[in-house]
Amino acid sequence: MATFGLVHGAWQGGWCWKRVASLLRQAGHDVFTPTMTGLGERAHLFDTGIDLDTHIQDILGVIQYEELSDVVLCGHSYGGMVITGVADKASERIRSLIYLDALVPADGQSVLDVLPAEIASDLHDTAKDGRVPPGPAAAFSVNDRDQTWVDRRNVDQPFKTFQQPIHLEGKWRMVPKRTYIYATGWNPGLGRTFFEKARNEAEWEASSIACGHYVMIDMPEELTGLLTAAI
Repeated sequence: MATFGLVHGAWQGGWCWKRVASLLRQAGHDVFTPTMTGLGERAHLFDTGIDLDTHIQDILGVIQYEELSDVVLCGHSYGGMVITGVADKASERIRSLIYLDALVPADGQSVLDVLPAEIASDLHDTAKDGRVPPGPAAAFSVNDRDQTWVDRRNVDQPFKTFQQPIHLEGKWRMVPKRTYIYATGWNPGLGRTFFEKARNEAEWEASSIACGHYVMIDMPEELTGLLTAAI
C-alpha cells in the first residue's frame, strides 16, 4: 500500500480529487488531498500576496505535520510547479512524482514562462486586481454532466502564483521515479511538449490518456489505475 499526495491545479481545490481519492482508499492506500491557500474551501483566505512559494509551503506543511514519507506525489496542471518545488526541498520523503497533464518547470521559470505564449497572454489579459478568474469547465473539455459542478467550485487564482519564478537546486531529480501522464482529449494540449520530452528521457516514464484536462473528474477509474501503476 502507498501514501498518495494529490495536488490540484489552478482555480481548483482538493475537492476535485474526490472520486479518485475514494477509489484509492477503497484499495487500501492512504490519500491526502490538500487545498492550497486562497482556493477551494480556503477561498476566504485569498490575498493578492499569495504566490507560488505559499503553495509549495502548503504541501510541504502537510508532509511535515502528517509526518509522511515514501509519498507518491501527483500534481495536476499548475500543480506540477508545486510538486517540483516540494520535491526539491523534500526529495528524501518522496517515492514517486507524477505529473498529470502538468507543467514541468526549469529553475528560474514561472508559470507564465512555461505555458504556451498564447495561454500566458490570455492570463495576463484576464488578470485584474491581482486575481485571475477561472475559465469555463467546457474550455478544458470537462464532460457535459460535470461542467456546472466544476464551474460552481472553481474560484479566482492569485496572479502572483503565475508570476513568481521557481527556484530549484535540482534535488527534485533525486526522486526515484518520475512519470508524465498526457491528456490528449483537449486543445491546446498543455502537456504535449512535456510528454514528448519525458518519452525521450530514460529517467522518465510517459503515458497518455484520451481525456480532457480534468482527468480526475472525467475518468477517475482509469486515472486511479495509472496512479497505482506509477507507485
